[in-house]
Amino acid sequence: MTQALLLIDIQNDYFPGGAMELVGAEAALMQADKVLQHFRQRGLPVFHVQHIAKRAGATFFLPDTHGASIHRAVHPIDGEHLIVKHFTNSFRQTDLLEKLRNAQVTDLVVAGMMTQQCVDTAVRAATDFGFACTTLSDACATRDLSYGDKTVAAADVQTAYMASLNGPFGKVLTTAEWLG
Repeated sequence: MTQALLLIDIQNDYFPGGAMELVGAEAALMQADKVLQHFRQRGLPVFHVQHIAKRAGATFFLPDTHGASIHRAVHPIDGEHLIVKHFTNSFRQTDLLEKLRNAQVTDLVVAGMMTQQCVDTAVRAATDFGFACTTLSDACATRDLSYGDKTVAAADVQTAYMASLNGPFGKVLTTAEWLG
């Protein structure tokens, strides 16, 4: 078993003052950093995913902007993998799968942003590719969503998505539970 950390889209636009601020982004960042330090101290593989928007009309993660940069607290260091993507799915038209397989990764620990889009999509795809996934619920963040005349609070979005991932798509744990 080779375990790797997959950090998805922990980018400046999701933090206060960014173009798409998420609820709880700073708290999730603190937890993601704890896990990142754990992996670094043990010399385990780390994969950072960075979304760069290419679609017309995009309002965040715009190329060559501060908002598209990975947050300085979890910025990649030498020896860590950086995967640049242009779609919600971290595997779509990237070399993530190839790099994971080349590193003989079997188990992924996943943290990142936005829970209901990029995190959810990556975990489901990774499971389809045969990886055992553990998603760290408190190291992920989202935002309020609207549908028709209803608003779903970020906390409820987070709970619903973590509940749907837990079981069929691996384990969902808090960072403290995972670190044991």
